This record gives sequence, structure tokens and C-alpha cells, in this order.
Amino acid sequence: MKIGVQLHPQGTTVAAMREAWRAADAMGVDSLWTWDHFYPLYGPEDADHFECYALLAAMAADTCHATVGALVTCYTYRNPNLLADMARTIDHISNGRFVLGLGSGWFERDYAEYGYEFGTAIGRLRALEQGLPVVKERLARLAPGPVKGSIPLMIGGSGEKVTLRLVAEHADMLNTFGPVDNFRRKNEVLNEWCTKVGRDPSAIERTVAINPKDLVDAERYAEAGADHLIVMMGAPFRLDAVERFLAAR
Repeated sequence: MKIGVQLHPQGTTVAAMREAWRAADAMGVDSLWTWDHFYPLYGPEDADHFECYALLAAMAADTCHATVGALVTCYTYRNPNLLADMARTIDHISNGRFVLGLGSGWFERDYAEYGYEFGTAIGRLRALEQGLPVVKERLARLAPGPVKGSIPLMIGGSGEKVTLRLVAEHADMLNTFGPVDNFRRKNEVLNEWCTKVGRDPSAIERTVAINPKDLVDAERYAEAGADHLIVMMGAPFRLDAVERFLAAR
């Protein structure tokens, strides 16, 4: 079972985040993430907050072992061609450790404050569906291309009719959420979509975002089909539970 850490960029400092991702990388986590929002998702609405992709570039430069990425990038915040170029550039900074996580977006405050059209959930999903081939095409045309020839694509979400179909059609990784029974259901639906579109289910890595206290359920998640647990945490970044998991593993 792989393990990763998502560091929330709110109510903290860049210095504290850099210290945390360096420490996590040194202890041997498999992946490091932050989120793609412009404002806090919980706690005080006016808490300090930092932008995702600038942080990812620093994370890529500061670490040497773990993959790095956004859990997940909001597709509609950036032109798809630009997004592909940003991903490729960070991939080179990390020497081939970047994962491009994508989602359709949901946090209305981000849209309102930064002037993006919020629209509807299905409209944002359609935009993601239309943009995925554009991102892939631009990645294939960039010079130089990704370090390892391609960049793994993750899609985050749990919608059974559209999102999981897009995972089956396009992605190398799925990210969804617990608890275990919810994850099991989404995993089963993704397998059904793979059968429908002619995709080998084993080609898609299954990741699940959990809280530190939920690491006690690691075996149950594995039995439900999880390949990779991603522990979400805010400041102060306490890595004790992750360190214990790594020691036991």
C-alpha cells in the first residue's frame, strides 16, 4: 500500500509547508500533494492562504523521492494548453515525479472572487471532458516533452455517471474519498465503466483521501481495492501517524 500526504495551504506559512514536505519526503512517503483553491476550505474565512502551482514548483525542487501534484487541479481555472505547459515544466523541475491531478471544480468562492464563471456542475464536467484531449495533445507537442515521456493523469471525484466514466476513458489514477464503504462503491462502479469502455481495470491506480485517524482502516481500504492512501492534513503538520504507518509497512 502506497501512502501520501496532502498539505493544506491555509493557516500556515510557506516556510512551514516546505519544512513539512521535506520531512515527509525524507521519511519515505510515496506522494506529496496540496490543493488547488484560492481561499480556506474550513476555519476562518480570512486565514492566510497560498496558490497551488507556485507551491508545487517549490515542492518539486525541495524533494527527491515522492511524486508531487495537486489533489486535484481545478480544470476551469487555467487554459488547458497553459496547464499542460505548467505541468510539463514542474515535471522537469521534479525530474519526472509530477502527477497531473484534475477535477471539474466545486468551490464557488474561488470562482466568484477570481472572476471565473461558476455555471453548473454538469457544465464544469463537460468542460473537463472537452479539455482532457487538449491537455494530452499539448503535452505530446511540447519541446522538450515530459521527462519520462508522459505524465500520469489523475482524475478526482466520485460522480458515477460522468466522472468515473472519464477516469475509465482517460486517467491513470482515480482519487476519491472514504469511508471504506463509499470507496468500495466507487471502486466497483469504476470497474464497471472499465468493462464498458474496454479498459483494463488494473491499469488505473486507486487512491483514497483520508484523515490521519483513518489510517487504522488501511487494511480495510486495501481489501476494498485501494492502492494508495493519501492523508489530508492542515497546519500544524503532524506526521507522526504517517511515520508509524511507514515503519509498520
